[in-house]
Amino acid sequence: MKVRAPELTGRGWLNTEDDLRIADLRGRFVLLDFWTFCCINCLHVIDELRPLEEKWSDELVVIGVHSPKFVHEADPDALVAAVERYSVHHAVLDDPELTTWSAYTARAWPTLVLVDPEGYVVAQYAGEGHAHAIDALLAELVEQHRERGTLQPGDSLYVPPAVEPSDLRFPASAVRLPAGRLAVADAGHDEVVLLDADGGVQQRIAGFNEPNGLCLLPPDVAAQVGYDLVVADTVAHRLAGVALATGHVRTLAGDGNQWMAGDGVARLSSPWDVAWWRDRVWIAMAGIHQLWTFDPLTGVVEVVAGTTNEGLLDGPLPDAWFAQPSGLAVDGERLWLADSETSALRWVSYESGRGQVHTAIGTGLFDFGLRDGPADQALLQHPLGVATLPDGSMAIADTYNGAVRRWSPATGEVTTIATELAEPSALLLSENGADLLVVESTAHRISRVPLGGVVEVEAFAHRTQRPVTEVSAQLDLVIEFTPPPGQKVDDRFGPPSQLLVSSTPPALLREGEGRGTDLTRRLVLDPAVGEGVLHVAARAASCDADGGEGAACRMHQQDWGVPVQVSASAEGVLRLPLGGAADD
Repeated sequence: MKVRAPELTGRGWLNTEDDLRIADLRGRFVLLDFWTFCCINCLHVIDELRPLEEKWSDELVVIGVHSPKFVHEADPDALVAAVERYSVHHAVLDDPELTTWSAYTARAWPTLVLVDPEGYVVAQYAGEGHAHAIDALLAELVEQHRERGTLQPGDSLYVPPAVEPSDLRFPASAVRLPAGRLAVADAGHDEVVLLDADGGVQQRIAGFNEPNGLCLLPPDVAAQVGYDLVVADTVAHRLAGVALATGHVRTLAGDGNQWMAGDGVARLSSPWDVAWWRDRVWIAMAGIHQLWTFDPLTGVVEVVAGTTNEGLLDGPLPDAWFAQPSGLAVDGERLWLADSETSALRWVSYESGRGQVHTAIGTGLFDFGLRDGPADQALLQHPLGVATLPDGSMAIADTYNGAVRRWSPATGEVTTIATELAEPSALLLSENGADLLVVESTAHRISRVPLGGVVEVEAFAHRTQRPVTEVSAQLDLVIEFTPPPGQKVDDRFGPPSQLLVSSTPPALLREGEGRGTDLTRRLVLDPAVGEGVLHVAARAASCDADGGEGAACRMHQQDWGVPVQVSASAEGVLRLPLGGAADD
């Protein structure tokens, strides 16, 4: 049965002159992209869709529906900045109450919904990697609607925002250079900018795509390899090396394409920061929730920690779970990291030669806030940066709280140093050791904060608010996946799919936990626990139906965190759409 597309309802619109309604868009295909700007997978999808928008510019209208996870993301000014920073070149609906999200039964960031020229939902996809499937489906449907006379191509609805010029634009991080200079990863200008001791622009080095992290090599290593600075070139999915004397830029790792399951280490996925530790460059691989290393002397790239599953799980490096690891900092025998999606401060250490992951602050994907006190009770909100301080404590760029926080291992306490900052994304100790240099990303500047004081804050605790799904204690989990037109599920080289299920709290799930290759599974939930979150990660591969040499294969993947409540009257099936056309 065909389903009419619900109305687009929210607080307002960006990047377009008028409020848009589904009825106004009749005659063209509409692709709704449900996203939130904290989500690296959502940012991947924005980039994936760019060629699709260009190819089908007459027949297709792309609309971003911003449905926030964090409190800060519901701030309209923060959304305006994010739309500019990530170069979103289509209309965006501000959906702070998740009204349109709920109307379209979205369950994950990102979710894509395709609406046909007559206003019916024709396909839904969760996660990334679906642009080729949408392209293939459009190729079929455009011809059908052209023949039926229901397609009416039109002009773009996009109206670009006015942008004020500035020396820095969404700077992401900075490192100290000799003679009081700084190198800044200037993400908004796609440059590395060198500042003199007075903060003036000395040199601009181009050739990047949203660089976020910088690492200065030890002088002896730099002399051997011929470059001084390693850059995490995030949207280009690569590491780059910069020779500061000449400004020459070279690619060190990555081929410019995003890593997908099965790619090995030839490709990277949104490297966010880099740090020199244990004679290697360590990489916060935010796009797939891992830590990697790069050896400048040999060029060897290795996966060191993380399973690619998103979450907070401590333990041996290969078994740990991360969630968009971002800023890195080194303190002797520890590598510290801001694990942004779990609002956590974590560290890596080697004990008896074996690497371990530990957590100082943070509990999981959905709990965050602003609260000082003992570390096991303290709360952060999507931190992106960390820095080691002379007394052994850690400074945290608590990005979505607009604050700088401090954790003392000696006391176990968290305090607040500064507030009312504009998305502080990185921290750097000043030369005199008495101040912190704070990279304020959405203020487009680097500011100075004294280390001495403590600021009293108005505390709050929050859990990500999404509609709760009532489910039966005996539950069939079904991941819905249909190969794109012209492709088929190909199992010649092994199982083409994978499903991983867990829960928070763990006691919620009596049966059905673990990893398997079927996209359906019987779950048994504990009515005594009653409610929680089901964590579901699914992958499915499809290949060209014709096969043969040169046949293209694609990976479709998504992680869901589904809030559920056990109810005796609820349906016994939970369907999650990984991707495919809707049934007629």
